Amino acid sequence: MNLEDWFLKGMTAQAYVDSMDHHKEDLIYIYENFDVSAKDHPFFEQLQKRNLRALILTEDWCGDAMMNIPIFLRLAEASHIHTHFLLRDENPDLMDQYLTNGTSRSIPKIIVINSKGEEICNWGPRAPELQQFIDESSASLPQKDDQEFKAKQKEMLRFVIKAYRGNQDLWNYVYEDLKKTLKY
Repeated sequence: MNLEDWFLKGMTAQAYVDSMDHHKEDLIYIYENFDVSAKDHPFFEQLQKRNLRALILTEDWCGDAMMNIPIFLRLAEASHIHTHFLLRDENPDLMDQYLTNGTSRSIPKIIVINSKGEEICNWGPRAPELQQFIDESSASLPQKDDQEFKAKQKEMLRFVIKAYRGNQDLWNYVYEDLKKTLKY
């Protein structure tokens, strides 16, 4: 299938949110509390003229998706970028075309296409500053074969989710990186 077909197969943002079992409240919280900057309206007007669409590969259990998706949706609304969603695990043929570092099915992955269904750019799974935050948060974890690893990893993931939900600096890193990618 080409990207146009994948886009048509995708569900709307509302259908995706309605289907969520995990992180739904946090995603909605970020969506309701994040606003795009008024100074960026000329940028949004330029994007509107390009008639772009986006396809997001995601899963509702993903903390990165929980934070990145509502920020992208706000940017997409301001830019009139019609957005559809596909679940990563149900669409491995597409996901495998967008592996992180050539090996990882990291999400979310946002694929922006033009009116002809041609890829313009893609983004994800996270902004560089968030990768640094994750790397620093993971640095103190014990080795994977350590009996404490799973408990410490769960604790770290709770910390990360709490930061993703409440730290607006992290939200702004995502917003700025998304804008940088869309400027191409």
